[in-house]
Amino acid sequence: MLLYYVRHGDPIYNPDSLTPLGERQAEAAAKRLSQYGIDEIYASTSDRAMLTAKPTCEIVGKEAIPLDWCHEMHPARHFFVDNGNGAKSWVFHQQRYIEKFASKEIVDLGQKWYDHPDFSNMTFKEGIEQTSRKAFAFLSELGFTYDEEKGMYKSSLQGNKRIALFAHQGFGLLFLSIISLIPYPTFCTRFDMTHTGITVIEFPERDGYVLPKILTLSNDSHIYREGLPTKYNNGIYI
Repeated sequence: MLLYYVRHGDPIYNPDSLTPLGERQAEAAAKRLSQYGIDEIYASTSDRAMLTAKPTCEIVGKEAIPLDWCHEMHPARHFFVDNGNGAKSWVFHQQRYIEKFASKEIVDLGQKWYDHPDFSNMTFKEGIEQTSRKAFAFLSELGFTYDEEKGMYKSSLQGNKRIALFAHQGFGLLFLSIISLIPYPTFCTRFDMTHTGITVIEFPERDGYVLPKILTLSNDSHIYREGLPTKYNNGIYI
């Protein structure tokens, strides 16, 4: 199986929508994805994710299956933290957490990083467990059941499906860290995704088991091909 994770296009957050640029980015992503024969399409219930999925749905002739647990508002309850100026933002955008997440004491805790005493008043553990339950159930429905002892997925998949999931940056970094079995502090501080960036995860089966492999992360070649600005999250050109 190949799983295509697509972040939404350039957004308008209030009201929840896409900018004209975001709409063109979504159309560019659709042209790319339609070449590969997408079997199933899923999307966060946010309007910006659904609107990003819409051109792909139209080209391949499939409806997007809404997944509310992929909406960014759910992990935001646990990973949006006070930035010290009376506002909140994602934990991976704040220098004090970046430094803490990179520290040896957190790295040494591995998947149990949230048990560190400095996080005792946070709900990081609850956020990880909540999304993990949903993510593993989703993959199980697709034919991959997580075996905690082996640290791999047992495969019952027949054939080679291609699945597209349209969602968000904040949710995506959490989701990808969980399904790839890479601790969240490591993943969210070292990887990122741009608007309509396409991440491709392969699920190669060997002797009935699978260890997911990220083949490309937040690829924006479709944006470049359509002559749209390759301005990473409206910041630097790449």
